[in-house]
Amino acid sequence: MSRDIVRDFGYLTLGTRLRRLGELLQANTQAVMTEFGVTIPAAQYPFLAAIDRDGPLTVGELAEAVGITQPGATRTINQLVQAGLVEASVSDEDQRRRSITLTPAGQELVALSKQAVWPKVEAAVREACADLDGPLLDQIAALEASLAAAPLLQRIHKQRERQ
Repeated sequence: MSRDIVRDFGYLTLGTRLRRLGELLQANTQAVMTEFGVTIPAAQYPFLAAIDRDGPLTVGELAEAVGITQPGATRTINQLVQAGLVEASVSDEDQRRRSITLTPAGQELVALSKQAVWPKVEAAVREACADLDGPLLDQIAALEASLAAAPLLQRIHKQRERQ
C-alpha cells in the first residue's frame, strides 16, 4: 500500500487535502440524500437553501451566496431549472437580470430537506468532528479517519437505532 502523499506533505498540499475532504463530505451527503430519495447532486443544495432563506435571487447573488463563479452558478441554475426545482424569470427592473425562485417542487424538496435530511447530515458531521482538537492538520487527519471509520449514513443509522 502506498503512503498518502497529500497527507505527508502537510501544509504544502493543504488545498488538495481540503478539496479531498470536501469531496468526501459531499459523497457522504449524497449517500444520505439517496437514502431519503433525493436525486439532485449534493452541490446543488446550497442554491436551494439560499433561495429558501433569502427569497428570489439573481444569478450573481446566488454565485456570491454559494461562493462560486457566476458561470458555475449559471450551470447549476440551468440544471435546477431542468429538474423543475427553480424557475428563472426576467427582472422587471432590468431585463438583463434573471430572478431565480423555487418552484412548488423545489419548495417541497426544501421542506423535506429541512425536516429530514439537513438535520441528519448536520448531526452526523457534528459527531464526526466531536473529537477534533489540536493543530489543523491533526484535526483534518482525525476527521478523515472518522469519516473513513464511519461514513455519515452509518452514523445516521446508529442515531436512529439509539432513538
